[in-house]
Amino acid sequence: MKPYPDGRLGHRLDPGDDFASVRPPRRMMRRRAAVFATCLLTVGATAVIVDRVAASRVESRTAEAFQKGMGTPERPSVDVRGFPVLPQLASGTLRHVDITAEDIPARGNSRPLPVTRLTVGLDELQTSSDADQAQAQAVDATAFLSYEDLSDALGLEIEGDSEPGRVRAQIVLPFSGDVTVSTAVAAVSANRIAFTDLSVTQGQLPAAGQALLTKVLAEPIQLRNIPKGLHLRSVTVAPSGLNAHFTGDTVTFRPDTAAA
Repeated sequence: MKPYPDGRLGHRLDPGDDFASVRPPRRMMRRRAAVFATCLLTVGATAVIVDRVAASRVESRTAEAFQKGMGTPERPSVDVRGFPVLPQLASGTLRHVDITAEDIPARGNSRPLPVTRLTVGLDELQTSSDADQAQAQAVDATAFLSYEDLSDALGLEIEGDSEPGRVRAQIVLPFSGDVTVSTAVAAVSANRIAFTDLSVTQGQLPAAGQALLTKVLAEPIQLRNIPKGLHLRSVTVAPSGLNAHFTGDTVTFRPDTAAA
């Protein structure tokens, strides 16, 4: 500090003085930097919160549309991927959405087979004000069909076989006792599952039993209430059921009113 002519002390610049010698103290500079950083963090946190609220709302709307469209007893789990979500909403299209739904009921009276669990990955999901349907440009889905539901649909006790790609059925015949048969499982056209290559692995199967099994297994079983536009690509055998893999383009999720 330099004295003024009247004797007061203070910061005074004389010709030739270095400006850096009178810059604000470092403590003040650090305080300003901390305030600025705090403001940035606050703005960033607020933006994240607002975006997450928007994501939560669109997840709820998508779950509502899927539940109404597929007739599930409970709302499915929905996860909107990608951050931020607000620009996606502004464009009217969500880049990717994952949905998991339980207990999708079957339609029709002919061997209805419900979908025990459906996991769906949707690309380019269009957002709209219509809560009765949802549409995606590309979909990859897996429908899990439990052996319990499959047994109810076929009227046979179905379980996994030791051989890959096969299941076995237990039947009880008069005068013949318990008979176990093995059959291969395959995906066929029109979203159906076929049972082929029937063989007896335990017991004896008389002609009457053969006719019964032929009647039950000869016709492929139809998978109903699958979103329109999804096509069955493969069926794999798991320890507790079948996994049916679907893909599709421009898929709309709405009720399947067709009866069979």
